[in-house]
Amino acid sequence: LHEWLGIALFAMFIAHTILNFRWYQSLFKGKYTPTRTTSAIINIALLVAMLCCMVSSVLVSGKVFAFLNLGGARIGRTLHLVSTAWVFVLMSLHLGMHWNMVPAMMRKHLTPFKPRTWCLRLLAYLWAAYGAVAFVRRDVWRYLLLKSHFVFFDYTEPLVRFLLDYLAVMSLFVLAGYWLARALRPKGQ
Repeated sequence: LHEWLGIALFAMFIAHTILNFRWYQSLFKGKYTPTRTTSAIINIALLVAMLCCMVSSVLVSGKVFAFLNLGGARIGRTLHLVSTAWVFVLMSLHLGMHWNMVPAMMRKHLTPFKPRTWCLRLLAYLWAAYGAVAFVRRDVWRYLLLKSHFVFFDYTEPLVRFLLDYLAVMSLFVLAGYWLARALRPKGQ
């Protein structure tokens, strides 16, 4: 299941890349503002991390690509561990950098209601704060820095708690990307 879900994720990444291919074509054109530079760094780092993740997943495959018998499980496992952690963080930052589109879409479909807006913001900040706790408790930082060479799963833990923790960590980096994009945006935009 893990391998097939990974293939589905890579297919979505490739589709997203194809749909946004004009971005790659414009990389060496135009002026680079702080926002554009930061976005380009995150996007290129995400591309590199995703390519490392793809290559390493083929190397460690026990089912889907096992017929290739590449024998690179040792380096593949280490590369897969660090690249998936970086893909997770960079994908979240990328989403956060483009998050301003979500409130714009919500404004089109919802009637403005200040208390609801402030409640949703408060929930988002609380959820991101919990994400900071989960980031440390789940040792995500250790995987990013390759301080740990193995992922230890507690199979007695409910899957829902595990998924909610990682969703909270993702929310932390989405919020960080959102605020980074806002901080870099020229005044008045």
